[in-house]
Amino acid sequence: QVQLVESGGGLVQAGGSLRLSCAASGLPFNRYTMGWFRQAPGKEREFVAAVRWSTFYTDSVKGRFTISRDNAKSTIYLQMDSLKPEDTAVYFCAAVQSSDSRTYSSARQYMYWGQGTQVTVSS
Repeated sequence: QVQLVESGGGLVQAGGSLRLSCAASGLPFNRYTMGWFRQAPGKEREFVAAVRWSTFYTDSVKGRFTISRDNAKSTIYLQMDSLKPEDTAVYFCAAVQSSDSRTYSSARQYMYWGQGTQVTVSS
């Protein structure tokens, strides 16, 4: 049974930082592209970042967010710096099995999802 469990969300002031974690179990972690998505109230779920052998970011977080993975711990991280109120959303971890270097940035491509963690940035 595949499980993705996010943690690290919370309330932070604009300009602050948070570090999200996603622990995976039940899958061969190093064969998967891992991604972060977010969904704000009334909006569609949007891609934030992904990591396999390389990293990829949506334009709005480039230079502020850093995605990383620790294959030994089957965990990915999202370091979020210089947070803005528009970053407020529920953040989801997702996984898709991959054997190539394509960028997986569509939610429909991902097979497994976590339950989400709330990030709130106050102005």
